[in-house]
Amino acid sequence: MKTKNNKAFSLVEVLAAVGIIGIIAFLAIPNIVAIKRDSERNLAVSRAEALNMSVASYIQSNGKDAVATAWGSKSNDQRYTELIPYLSFAPNTLTEFSPAGYGITLPTNLNALQKSILQDTSTDPATTIDY
Repeated sequence: MKTKNNKAFSLVEVLAAVGIIGIIAFLAIPNIVAIKRDSERNLAVSRAEALNMSVASYIQSNGKDAVATAWGSKSNDQRYTELIPYLSFAPNTLTEFSPAGYGITLPTNLNALQKSILQDTSTDPATTIDY
């Protein structure tokens, strides 16, 4: 008498495995999305802080009186161009420096030594992030 040597998975076993994988994916995907969103926010805060430090270095290197008057009349992009030598990572434009979905506005008054304004532009209306 021949014995049948069955080495394949049954349909029920395959469906159970697919079901388990689907449940794990259903539970994991929202967490992965949240982790990505949090890491982008942390990058934006880090970049805003880097700009704040570069403003302080810029003032220390050039003197507050020498740079404060001209600073207020410059655009945000022109201010960023002035800070490029004081940043360790500095692409050519502020848009390239800012993470996707975030906007950074440099302080307009160097006499008050204000922080940069960080906004989450992915929401409508854009929200300011306190950091």
